[in-house]
Amino acid sequence: MKGKALFFIAVWLFSTFTLADDFEVVVAKAKNAVVGVGIFDPIGTPRSQLQGTGFVIGDGTLVATNFHVVERALEEGSQQRRVVFIGTGNNPQINQAEIVKTDPAHDLAILRIEQKVASVLSLSGEDRLPDGRDVAFTGYPIGAVLGLYPATHKGMVAATTPVVTPSANAQQLSLEVLKRLREPFMVYQLDATAYPGNSGSPVYNVSTGEVVAIINKVFVKESKESALSAPSGITYAIPVKYLRDLLAEVSQ
Repeated sequence: MKGKALFFIAVWLFSTFTLADDFEVVVAKAKNAVVGVGIFDPIGTPRSQLQGTGFVIGDGTLVATNFHVVERALEEGSQQRRVVFIGTGNNPQINQAEIVKTDPAHDLAILRIEQKVASVLSLSGEDRLPDGRDVAFTGYPIGAVLGLYPATHKGMVAATTPVVTPSANAQQLSLEVLKRLREPFMVYQLDATAYPGNSGSPVYNVSTGEVVAIINKVFVKESKESALSAPSGITYAIPVKYLRDLLAEVSQ
């Protein structure tokens, strides 16, 4: 009996370390495909403005992010350029980008960059994740302050909920919330905490690295929590099926 117990302990230890090693590989790949999305102005102060996170998909020249990250127009008459920041630290590579497709209803956007990136993330074919599924996301929490140092958070799908919950008080409903009430869809609620700057971060399967959702820090929270005077720290994510649909339009 003692020998059997030692055998099972050895198998458990081997499996635990193998899973840890596999996850480290998945995170390393995700970090290589995650980019900063923002604005560069050669005569501005500051010259670089990080607005959110994105990740490279498709043929290596496409970047997925949230629509609200790129929604603000460039200043007329300025030298501002929409860019993607590649690399880490204070001296990232600056790659000019253009918006090629947007889906404001699901707060998604796809950019095209000039220089191809070798590391890309694959999109999962799953339409709906079960509660309890382990996931991770990598991005730039508070990136405007902390800089381009990608951080990874691990958690699970806590619930699948409507993008907007009707309020008992009609006065608490903004025009944006009313629009979303007409075409509600389901989003993931995660038990890991995202921060400003994480918008657009890929949420991926911890075993395969396939993207299953996109972190949303503003769009969903303003819809679901419009009646709260002190919004919660809950993290929401848009299911990847909407990004797959948008990418299919780019490919046509």
